[in-house]
Amino acid sequence: MKKISDRVCKIEPSGIRKFFDLAQKEKDIITLGIGEPDFDVPEKIKDRAIRAIENSYNHYTSNYGLLELREKISKKLRKFNKISADPEKEILITTGSSEGLDLAFRTLLNPNDEILIPSPSYVSYIPTTLLSGGIPVVVPAYEKDEFRLLPEEIEKRLTKRTKCIVLASPNNPTGAVLRRKDIEEIADIAIKNDLFVISDELYEYLIYDNEEHFSIASIPEMKERTITVNGFSKSYAMTGLRLGYVAASEEIIESMMKIHQYGMLCAPSISQYAALEFENCEKDVKAMAEIYEMRRNLLYKRLNEIDGISAVKPKGAFYIFPNIKQSKLSSENFAERLLKEAKVVVIPGNIFGKDGEGYVRISYSTSTENIEKALERIEKFMGNLNL
Repeated sequence: MKKISDRVCKIEPSGIRKFFDLAQKEKDIITLGIGEPDFDVPEKIKDRAIRAIENSYNHYTSNYGLLELREKISKKLRKFNKISADPEKEILITTGSSEGLDLAFRTLLNPNDEILIPSPSYVSYIPTTLLSGGIPVVVPAYEKDEFRLLPEEIEKRLTKRTKCIVLASPNNPTGAVLRRKDIEEIADIAIKNDLFVISDELYEYLIYDNEEHFSIASIPEMKERTITVNGFSKSYAMTGLRLGYVAASEEIIESMMKIHQYGMLCAPSISQYAALEFENCEKDVKAMAEIYEMRRNLLYKRLNEIDGISAVKPKGAFYIFPNIKQSKLSSENFAERLLKEAKVVVIPGNIFGKDGEGYVRISYSTSTENIEKALERIEKFMGNLNL
């Protein structure tokens, strides 16, 4: 008798984890692979968490999350995203944005529904689709377009079974930011074809070069057909506190809550109380973003000076996605050799979808000193390849 379900058997272990496991066996490693802020949690959030523990706020909250936190999120959504969301009925607090994505996929997808997913993109989209019984249909985003997901590429892949489009702006792993025009045209496609949109906006505050973050749910006709997924992990350096949220119509949020209440019951209470301070941490978020931008500028300049490597300038997040095709190595071979020969960890681009082959993801969520050392090692490594 087969013990494991077919859906789980279809899922591959995270390729990112493989490279971190390999790195642990090496010495003198510089890691440019991890997608986690290297900053500490803002002091106001940290202090609020400590007070919550001291005051024994360690009990279950509402399944939907603390109403006070939902009210603050509603205010933020209205001010920053131009999205109107009733804090009592249209916002759900989740255990990280990862749970928010899982709930969104499972709530919307019936068996064999197709969902359009950008490629390259975050590693969980395709596995979560498969675990939900859906069929992932990848939509390539090309280097020549700064890795933006273009409306015409979406239209080419529409079928009668298409149910939903995934948007991720800024994008992990490419750092691409969709323009308002891109999003408005994608909204027109969704409306015309009666599709839903799952909009992953986790990196919304990490945008550079005066680019604009534009939320598709702010378009009036899109509110009822959009699930906006967000959280505190990246912009507020709260990864381990596991706190996210989703905003959608009352019908969708209530349906998502049905799954959430049985699988998670509620998000961590201490994290929720700590996050009540998020609106008072704008200076912290801005300071982190400014440092990320300086690191990005350094990486972009230096990578493009190395023979055999070229890179598009990312507009958001804390990743750059350089082209390593001139090395004549696959993405995995490049990353494995760079780890063993130069002691630098990067993530193979193919892990983020087949259109990531020929690229690697570099995270600049590490110190400038580490980045400079890593660049020296990468340049030497490329020189030894004798291109």
